[in-house]
Amino acid sequence: MYPAPGDHPVIQENPLAVSDVHSWWGWAAVVISGLVGVWGVLMARREDVPLAFYWGVGVAVVSLVSQVVLGVMSMSLENIDPGNQHVFYGVVIAVTLSFAYIYRAQFRKRPTLYYGLLLLFTMGLGIRGIMTFGQSF
Repeated sequence: MYPAPGDHPVIQENPLAVSDVHSWWGWAAVVISGLVGVWGVLMARREDVPLAFYWGVGVAVVSLVSQVVLGVMSMSLENIDPGNQHVFYGVVIAVTLSFAYIYRAQFRKRPTLYYGLLLLFTMGLGIRGIMTFGQSF
């Protein structure tokens, strides 16, 4: 019934590596940021902001932050060298989101436009980060 003390079932090592999740989730984060960013820019003239837009911004920001965390994890756990430029764009995304948090009171003036532009900017950084994987300055 139970395996004998030396008989261990075959354990598949690393079935889904962190770097694999980081690779495909990078494209997902870029697409989410782009869609919500375009949505925000298109609604820039509206006075009333739907609650769904704030949810969209939250999903986009969480996807970007989780992407940065996954990148750091893949570098430290799997000893992957993504290149200086790839890391640079990840750091710029993190700093950009930090500044957006610091200036969130100003974003309340025209939230759809400001969050839309912010997410389009981070989308561009994400695309550039994907394009520069493995490259150094």
